[in-house]
Order: sequence, then C-alpha cells, then structure tokens
Amino acid sequence: MAAVRICVCGDEGTGKSSIITSLVKDVFVTAKIQPVLPQVTIPPSIGTPENVTTTMVDTSALPQERTNLNKEIRKSNVILLVYSDHYSYERVGLFWMPHFRSLGVNVPVVLCANKSDLSTNGNTAQVIEDEMLPVMSEFKEIDSCIRTSAKDHYNINEVFFLCQKAVTHPIAPLFDSKESNLKPAAVSALQRVFYLCDKDQDGYLNDDEIHQFQSKCFGKPLGDDDLESIKQAILKYSPSSVTEMGIDQRGFLLLNKIFAEKGRHETVWTILRAYHYTDSLSLKDNFLHPKFEVPQFSSAELSPVGYRFFVDLFLLFDKDNDGGLNSSELSALFCPCPGLPPSWADSTFPSSTVRNEAGYITLQGWLAQWSMTTFTDPKTTLAYLAYLGFEPPDPRSSITTALKITKPRKRRKRPGRVERNAVLAYILGGPGSGKSSLLDAFLARPFSSIYRPTMRPLTAVNSVELPGGKQCYLILEELGELEPAILENKSKLDTCDILIYTYDSSDPDSFAHIPALREKYPYLDELPALYVALKADNDKATQRSDVQPDDYATALGMSKPLHMSVTWHSISELFVQVAEAALWPSTAFPKSEEEPVDRTSWYIAGGAVICAGAAFVAIWRRVGRAE
Repeated sequence: MAAVRICVCGDEGTGKSSIITSLVKDVFVTAKIQPVLPQVTIPPSIGTPENVTTTMVDTSALPQERTNLNKEIRKSNVILLVYSDHYSYERVGLFWMPHFRSLGVNVPVVLCANKSDLSTNGNTAQVIEDEMLPVMSEFKEIDSCIRTSAKDHYNINEVFFLCQKAVTHPIAPLFDSKESNLKPAAVSALQRVFYLCDKDQDGYLNDDEIHQFQSKCFGKPLGDDDLESIKQAILKYSPSSVTEMGIDQRGFLLLNKIFAEKGRHETVWTILRAYHYTDSLSLKDNFLHPKFEVPQFSSAELSPVGYRFFVDLFLLFDKDNDGGLNSSELSALFCPCPGLPPSWADSTFPSSTVRNEAGYITLQGWLAQWSMTTFTDPKTTLAYLAYLGFEPPDPRSSITTALKITKPRKRRKRPGRVERNAVLAYILGGPGSGKSSLLDAFLARPFSSIYRPTMRPLTAVNSVELPGGKQCYLILEELGELEPAILENKSKLDTCDILIYTYDSSDPDSFAHIPALREKYPYLDELPALYVALKADNDKATQRSDVQPDDYATALGMSKPLHMSVTWHSISELFVQVAEAALWPSTAFPKSEEEPVDRTSWYIAGGAVICAGAAFVAIWRRVGRAE
C-alpha cells in the first residue's frame, strides 16, 4: 500500500476540521477556521509509522454538499467517522453507516468520539462499552474506535495511525469479532507458517525455532524475558500448549488470536507478509510463479540445491525410517500445499515411479518424480518449492536457484553428448506389443500376462546408471489413445529425446504397425530411435510385412532390433541403451543417405593458420625495412 486516503465524515460541529488542524499544527487552533479544510497530504517521512503517504479529506454534512461528500467517500480507502455528543452519536447508526452501505463502498471505518474534554460520560472504558461496542457489533465495517480531543491534543496522532493501520493492516480478513475467533483463511495461513517454522517437524516450536521465526519476521532477536512473557500469555488460556518441547500449533494460533483481539493485528500481518501473503491471504503470485523461461530445445532440471532440498524433505518426513513415504507421511509433507501437483494425478502417482514392497514411494522414486515434474512442467516445481518453504542459500536470490536450464540440443545428428540429466522417451508400437509391460519392468513391478488396452497416457520415471557410474533420469511414456494427437504435434515431439519402436516378436502382424506409423508421420524421422522386439521369450514369428525387421533396420543404416523380454533380468540393459541413445542421439538416427562430413572445425583451424602466417609475414617485412 503506497498511499492512504482518509475521508473525514460526521455531522456539522463534531470537530472534524479541528482534528485535522490539530494534527497538522500540533496544537489546538482557537481562531475560527474555515468550514471545510482543503485536502491535506502528509508524506511518509513525517509522522507516518506505516511509511505511507497519507491524504486527509475534510467533508461537509450539509445537504447541498452531499454530491461532493459521496464522491470523496467513494475515492477513499478508509473513513474516519466523527461524533461528539448524544445526537451525533445516534446519527452514526441511523444515518451515516446506512449511508455508507447505500453507496456500495467496502472500506474500513474508524469510529471517533471527539471532544472528550467536554464529556461527562465517565472514563474511556465506559464510553467504549456503552457507546462504541454496540455500534461495532451492529456494523462490521467499523474497524476500530477511539476517543479524542482536538483541544487537548489527546489521541490526535493515534486516530490517524488507526486509519492508516485499517488500510495497511486490515483486521477484517483476520478476525471475526462476532465469533471472537480468527477467520478460517487466517488460520490456514498461520498453520502453514507454523509448519515452515517447525524445522524438525516434531509439532512444537522450540526456543531456537522461535528465535529464527522472530528474526525472519521482525528482523531482530527475541529477548528471553519477552519469550517467557509470550509463553505465560499462552499458558493463561491453554496450559497444555506450552511444554518443555516448546509451543504447539494450538498455542501459536492462540497467540495470534490474542494479538488480533488486543488491536495488535499489525503483528499478525507482519508475520504473514514475511511469508509472502497478500491482503487477501493468498500467496503472492510473483512468489509462486517467478519469471522462469525455458528456451526452445533446452529443458529444466533441479539444481544441486534443489535436489538437496527434496532429499532433506523426504528424510524429515520418513518418520518410521522405513525408506518410504506412506500415505500419512505424504499427507503431512504436502500439508502446506493445495494437495498433490495436478500433473501427478495425471501420471497416476505414485504408480508412476519407484516404490518399495509396501507400495510406498522411495527416495529414488521421490527424486525421479520431481525430476520428471521439473522436466515437463518447471512452473509447477517452482510453485511447490514455494509452498514447501524452499529458501535459497543467498536470501537475495529467488527460488529459481533450485532449478537450472540445460544447454539447447539443436543439432542432434552431430556427434556428441546432449548436456542434460533427464530424458524423455515415447514408446510406440501396435496394440499388444508389450508397451505397458515395459513400463512395469522399468519400475521393477511384477509381470502380468493379462492384456489391458491403454486408454490414457501412462508414464514411468526412474534413474538409470550409465557406464562409468553417472546417473540420469529416464522418463518413459506410452501415449495410449492420444498417440495420433501427440505425433501430429511438432512441439510435443520436440520435447521428446528418443523414440522406442516396439513390436511383439511372436505375433506375425505386430511389426507392420511400425513402417505404417513412420510413413504416416514423416517428422518421426527427425528423432533418434531404437527398435525393440519384445516377448523374445516366446517363439519368434516371421512378420507379415514387406520387409523383415532386421532387414528394415539395416536398410535404414541402424542397428537391428534388440530382442528383449520383460521377464528377463537383462531387461535393465535395454533402459541403459535407451538412455545412452537419448544422450548421444547421433548414434540412433535413420541414415537414409550419406551424412555430410562436418568440416567446421577444419575451417576454423585453417583460418587460424592463415591469420598467423599473415601476421608473421607482416612482422618480417617491418623488421626488414627497419634494417
């Protein structure tokens, strides 16, 4: 909030102009002042604790000035409603508040009982109880109330501070005064804050965690006496919420409720804004979705700090140390998030990755799943890093430091390695060729001989160890009924690193699907590919095709189909070959004609030699002339 515009309203003679003058002059002006003061603007550097520009607009309650009054009310973002006697007090509920509602404005109202120096109604507490609380309970727009005296300069600065605070730190989104409770959205936001502060996830904020929380939110340490006072305040209302382990979530919420009840809701807002919440109690969009563009032919991957964060998160929530996250542990982990990422549901998580015998996702599967999410939808990974509380090593950096962008792979036919650690393979083949079983084998799931046609796309992701010990993440996708749509979509194919053409070596009609597919979609020839003859544990059948598979591959200048069975232990070697072909794509292209030799490096070297020779000649001639 860069500016606060206060519309000062009330009956004639209640002292509206005197309040403004007393603030500006810092003394009570005894001389007669004009009925309506001109607009007054106070810059942030002068008497504004909230560091905002404050504009005060005086108004008249006369009927002939009603049009201008309504215009100023609509332009304001807070209303200071002033009364000074019984008549003007009665008009608050009978005229002013209904009038504000009739204009359709939705701004906070600060109720001000002015001329307290003339009051005979007793002390402030009695006035608040007898006059102000009944009106506040009837009109929820009234944010706060205060007694002032322009003559005695009593609470003059404070009344405008309340107006500022009503805009910069509104109570309405946080607290329901009728129910005397925090509102559900505020509770949800504060629960997430507690979750992020509970570093060891034991359900309590210990002293160290409270000190870290204090430093993050308020930028200064919390004294031991102050910490003890906080604990005593909580103990007064909830003795079980403070133990030797620290303050539990109920106590943390209770503390913030006390702040809101006592008019210290700016403290609650300071906490929420430190954790990137907006005035509507949603996370800031630029926090959830920072600018992160992946250039064409490049991909996104987790950086080392990103992997470290997800490893630590897994280990923190694996409470039983069984090496897997069960449903309750996963639920606790994703507590501060709006559920699982939507793409995970589409990929039938957790069956899309590695699980242990009990069916729980392992650390290997956890990292593989996030690697796939980052590859296919990096913006989702960034949003969930924000939800889960990732903090970059450098506080000045963005959460995008958890990701990195790979070098673009523009010329896949040129020899060399593609610089990426996650690759995507589409599995193509006719019905019953064994594509789904290949996905099961990739995740070490038991073989099933029951045939189930694939309707929706199926995905599997796992890490593959390459020769030399280095690992990469391989994403296998069976396209199902969406195969025609995906193969016609060039942008989808551009994200694919390699195609796996599969056929059932025991079915004589299986291979014919592959030449027909390549003929129908000529762009497939622009992608590296491998040919795999599955179900090699059955008797080999002669294919009813114009060309037999081995001859077909040889004619393309490619390796003959790999004969594999998902029931063999050696099936793991297939996935290594797929990953290697994706990372060294020039080895897996159809070679329909002699590839031109790339002489770029020769030209560069030759040019360098010529330039060096010319320089030598020029120097030799200059030396000769000098002699």
